[in-house]
Amino acid sequence: MSKSKKDRQFFNIGGVFFLLIVIPLSLMAFLIANGMFKLGDTIKERAVNVLDTKAQEDIKARAVNTANEIASFLMECKKDLQIATIIPSTETVYKQFVSENKKPLWVKRDGKVQQVLVPLYKEFALIDKNGNEKIKIVDGKALPAAKLTNVSIPANTTYKSEGYFASTKTLNKGEVYVSPVTGWYINKDAFDKGKRFSGVVRFATPVFDQNGFSGMIVLSLDYRHLAQFTDQLIPTQAERVFESDASTGNYAYMFDSRGFLISHPNDYHIVGLNYNGSVVPIVNEQNYKRLLERGEEALNMFNLGFMDPHIFDVAKDAVAGKSGVKAYNFRAINKFVAYAPIPFYASNLPAPAGFGAVALGVEIEKYNEAIKKVSASIEKESRAWTVTIIIILGLAMIILFFIMFLLVRGVGRSLQSEIPEGSEGDVLSSFDDDDDE
Repeated sequence: MSKSKKDRQFFNIGGVFFLLIVIPLSLMAFLIANGMFKLGDTIKERAVNVLDTKAQEDIKARAVNTANEIASFLMECKKDLQIATIIPSTETVYKQFVSENKKPLWVKRDGKVQQVLVPLYKEFALIDKNGNEKIKIVDGKALPAAKLTNVSIPANTTYKSEGYFASTKTLNKGEVYVSPVTGWYINKDAFDKGKRFSGVVRFATPVFDQNGFSGMIVLSLDYRHLAQFTDQLIPTQAERVFESDASTGNYAYMFDSRGFLISHPNDYHIVGLNYNGSVVPIVNEQNYKRLLERGEEALNMFNLGFMDPHIFDVAKDAVAGKSGVKAYNFRAINKFVAYAPIPFYASNLPAPAGFGAVALGVEIEKYNEAIKKVSASIEKESRAWTVTIIIILGLAMIILFFIMFLLVRGVGRSLQSEIPEGSEGDVLSSFDDDDDE
């Protein structure tokens, strides 16, 4: 057989093997590689969505749990008030009551953070039906008679404008009045120098004798015990801290049923009083820049719709008794916030608004950094698997080419040995139509 005929025979047989084996394998390799790329993208997208949804649900659940914890704490205070109405009305008993009702509080002393037991109540007062203080314990000590005042006149109260006497005297037996968070305002300059908001929440209930209304009992909760529920909470971690940092965008805050902020890492956002008893100006669209320059930034959620309408929506939903998650922009920071109402009610705090609400916020950009890390890891794994499969398929193709070469040579030699001498042309013509021409 001539060399040219042998070459043609080799390539014709090789072409058959190529069509039957190599092309299908190449197509399969392409489909698998392309599928791996798409699978990596799909897994990445789904993982990001699952992480995002799960994180939001987890933070929402934590907001609800925190709100319930605060409600339980306030209910304990309400029960303490009921107990205070039946104990003997003496300075000694009242002082003992205050000293025995303590809870741990994280404080900073001499530059060190430490946990100490602190009385729950800054004040405990017995007031007669005319508004005269009969017994008053302040910071664990009984005030002398000369310092007792008539609190039916708001200007005589600790914060110069309180109306708890008038609000409580009209209640029925067993009903309770709960005041808003009340304290002197702390501006940004004072806050930056280390000063923190201090105040009270007053729990008051009327007392009666055989002649009817005879006065009231007032327990004044130390605000710090309330604030620590949110001040020490970071939404994305289990551990509590001494003070959360608002600059991270990852913090919790609290607002009352009127929308006023009553707890926030930046205390200058908490609505307080001037020293004459008047409420400080509240930030709105008209005065925002002026108050910002002065470092006086007391906030009401219902006034912040000019920053983002969803801030208003959070407050509206919460006072309607709803919990949820919303995204909003606050000072050019995009946040998603989980919020939940605090289910604690009193005569002046009816359902569904109750005491107010808790909100846990996370800055979206910083949260996305964590998601991007997971996404990058998934993409890296996907690419690694794709490269591995391509290498395996490439090696398989090389091996198959080698096997094909050996098979073609073997088939060619077998055909050559079977063809009688002198009849090569007829046989080869079956493999090469050009020879017939």
